[in-house]
Formats: sequence, C-alpha cells, structure tokens
Amino acid sequence: KSLTNRLSRIEGQVRGLKEMLQRDAYCPDILVQVSAVNAALNSFSKELLSNHIRTCVADGIRQGDEDVVDELVTLLQKMMK
Repeated sequence: KSLTNRLSRIEGQVRGLKEMLQRDAYCPDILVQVSAVNAALNSFSKELLSNHIRTCVADGIRQGDEDVVDELVTLLQKMMK
C-alpha cells in the first residue's frame, strides 16, 4: 500500500512536469521538479529493496536457497550502474 501510494505521488509529479513543459515554464523550474521526481524514485527504490531483502531474500536464506544472495548481488550491481 505504501509503495503504491508513493508511485501515485510520483505519477502526479511526472504529470506536473508534462504540464510545465506544455505551458513553456522556465527551464530551471522544470529541472528542479525533475530532481524532485528523481529523489522520489530513489526513495521508492530504497523502500522496495528494503522490503525485498527483509522478505524474499531472508525467506530464501531461511529455506536454504543460497541463490537468492547471488540474485541480490546481481540486482545491486545493476542498480549501481
């Protein structure tokens, strides 16, 4: 629920960016809003990753599935590009 709410807010921010472009808003104002959207997406990613580690990864380790650790490492490498 929390993640869905975050995405809804981000979606609204992106729509706001589109509206700013359509009304030919001042470029620095648009860039500040782009930065806010990026920050919101980063926050969303952090929460989702945290949830994934606490649930999927932890459950996999408890069940003896060590592949989940390799999968997590691969995921982190992709995210850090």
